[in-house]
Amino acid sequence: MMLKTKLNVNYEKKINYDIYIDENIFDPQNKGMLTGGREKDSSRFVVVDSYIYELYCDKLNAYFDKNNIKSKIVCFESGEKNKNIDNYVNLFNELEKFSIDRRGEPIIAIGGGVVTDVVGFVASTYRRGVPHIKIPTTLMGYVDASIGIKTGINFKGYKNLIGSFDPPKAVILDKTFLRTLPERHILNGVSEILKLAVIKDYNLFNYLKKYGKDCIDSKFQTSIGKSILDFAITGMLEELEPNLYEDNLERCVDFGHTFSLVLEMNDVNNLLHGEAVSIDIAFSVILARIHSILSYEDENRILDLIRELKLPYYHKDINPDLLWKSLIERMHHRDGLQRVPLPCAIGKYVFVNDIKYDEIVTACNILENYNQLVNL
Repeated sequence: MMLKTKLNVNYEKKINYDIYIDENIFDPQNKGMLTGGREKDSSRFVVVDSYIYELYCDKLNAYFDKNNIKSKIVCFESGEKNKNIDNYVNLFNELEKFSIDRRGEPIIAIGGGVVTDVVGFVASTYRRGVPHIKIPTTLMGYVDASIGIKTGINFKGYKNLIGSFDPPKAVILDKTFLRTLPERHILNGVSEILKLAVIKDYNLFNYLKKYGKDCIDSKFQTSIGKSILDFAITGMLEELEPNLYEDNLERCVDFGHTFSLVLEMNDVNNLLHGEAVSIDIAFSVILARIHSILSYEDENRILDLIRELKLPYYHKDINPDLLWKSLIERMHHRDGLQRVPLPCAIGKYVFVNDIKYDEIVTACNILENYNQLVNL
């Protein structure tokens, strides 16, 4: 009789990266963009959002020239439709032609969440992993996409179906980039801040209620705007840091991300990620009340704030079959259970595993009626 032999491999990798809050990062005297790598006799492969490059191309080129860094700057068109395998391969080809050392020359991603997600995935797979630096230039990237370790690209109509977990070497947050954003893209990021407020931070909810419109108008350049950004980042990191690799699939920050992904990908040319999240928040709040875990009063307070902040709450493509399909897909992502985080009060949540199709139907009807009533 053959005896079984069991060999066990046990290795723990420490995750350690810094998030810097800084300004004037294109000033040649500011060495932030060179963090995490060699500064002398060195190269940098830089992927930058095309819009940002148009605004800052002279400063960006001068930065590397004055620091005697050999650089290859590649422009990348933003937008979820460009987060695909073709552009991933194109970046790989450009990187291979330029060639960087494996540890001392981090790839730099400058742009919104699409840029940092794709570049992070390139970095995680080039030579089985090279370091990268993330510099978000959108509010969405600032408070959400850039500060975690998830990377990815979309595939066959599914958001982030191909991806990896890869910690950056560093993240550099410069809120002055937000000055260049149109209001729509400011609101796109506000949706992620609202998500945190509704699901886990009552005080942040009240801050948004009192100061949100002013912060949107000032593009978060005021002291109170900075405070709200800091609250959002701190709250997000409280959830991410203990669970970076999502070993625990019950994540309250998945609020607003159960039904939004299918809406976003179904209308990828017109709907921004945060807009889909905002619609998901409105739908999920109604669903929570139908599920008898949220009061009418809190439901109305949340829906009122969504409208006060000029965030979207409805989309023409909402229908029960589409949203049910999204829930089923999320169940595969969450290992067979729904694990849907829903608010039981503003700033508090529970996880639900028994949402029924009929509840989806009812919530769709209520949201449609709400939209018609608001637009009378």
